[in-house]
Amino acid sequence: MSALQAKTRIAASTGCSLYFRGGRRLYSRVPIDSLALWNSLSDGRRLCLIAGPCVIESEALCLAIGRSLKKTCAHLGVTYIFKASFDKANRTSAKSFRGPGLEAGLATLARVREKLDVPVLTDFHTEAQAAAAGEVVDILQLPALLCRQTDLIAAAAATGAILNLKKGQFLSPVDMCQVVAKAKSFGARRLLLTDRGTSFGYNNLVADMRAIPIMASEGFPVIFDATHSVQIPGGGGTKSSGEGWLAPVLARAAVAAGAAGVFIETHPNPDRALSDGPNMIPLADMPKVLATLVKVFQAVRP
Repeated sequence: MSALQAKTRIAASTGCSLYFRGGRRLYSRVPIDSLALWNSLSDGRRLCLIAGPCVIESEALCLAIGRSLKKTCAHLGVTYIFKASFDKANRTSAKSFRGPGLEAGLATLARVREKLDVPVLTDFHTEAQAAAAGEVVDILQLPALLCRQTDLIAAAAATGAILNLKKGQFLSPVDMCQVVAKAKSFGARRLLLTDRGTSFGYNNLVADMRAIPIMASEGFPVIFDATHSVQIPGGGGTKSSGEGWLAPVLARAAVAAGAAGVFIETHPNPDRALSDGPNMIPLADMPKVLATLVKVFQAVRP
């Protein structure tokens, strides 16, 4: 399916967001204030949380998680962005659940965005996906394993969305300067840089907190992906495993090291999650986890 076809069908299914005919936008949704969102992410005065399920399992689950996190973040003064993937194209096994796909997934994200009135982030794996998703979400995420793919960076930059560039597990934090330079060369000026751990031998990751200030020297907010940093890639044989109980520990360390925000995957019942359950933080634990992170954030800020 082309990006244009996806946009057209997503518009029809949501009934309220996007309408295209012959490649021309006929109506435009009222967007969340993109400038205000970027200012909140970049001015350093509020902790940022990017959180949600790993993959879209159902609209009802997305709404329940997003509603809970929005309430908690509003109470704590945290900037909240909902996240979920429409297609997990890099699962360990071809038999693993990937998600609803581009069309149905973006329709779900559009409805979550509208019903909860929260900004939304999703990732993409092709240029066509970037173009389609850029019409629906506020932040496009370049996956860590694809972070050096020039054509993907160009496609994402062309959407005008805020970009979240994840550091590849195979890159040093210094190497992210080249990824940033590529994005800027294509006109992107609103960038988030996310660390999600670094490969440490086989089936293991290590979180080096030096990466936070090193990447921050590029002049953009740095986010720490706490749950993927405790992932054990391939540790479950046909799927990845993880040590979710350590995610709050690393999140606290990252905020103390200067991270502007944290990326957390969460679920009401991680044991039943269809992707990355072992490294998730249970949804019921999120208020306590976030309250502690806010205290750390406030303690280390001048």
